[in-house]
Amino acid sequence: MQNKTDKRIKLKKKIRAKIKGTAERPRLTVFRSNKFIYAQVINDATGKTLAQASDVKITKGKKTERAKEVGRIIGQVCLKEKISKVVFDRNGFKYTGRIKLVADEARATGLKF
Repeated sequence: MQNKTDKRIKLKKKIRAKIKGTAERPRLTVFRSNKFIYAQVINDATGKTLAQASDVKITKGKKTERAKEVGRIIGQVCLKEKISKVVFDRNGFKYTGRIKLVADEARATGLKF
């Protein structure tokens, strides 16, 4: 019998088999824990993280408001780094709630998925 984390990791492996980040379209991956949410933009060809954002230092607001802020920050950092197109990796999580908020806010700043 698998627990919730094992199921997510199994699903994550299936997703990662199909999604690859390149120099032209790096991979925007989102991880959420019970307390925080993290976003990274990764070039899988070189294995380098190009941009990152998290809500660890953001103290005001609810989790959903902080997730929107992380999406806005990652979008702005990507545009500064001249990254306009990304591939979205939900990391085995359902595309709802805080994961969706990060993606929607990143799109609102100008990132194209």
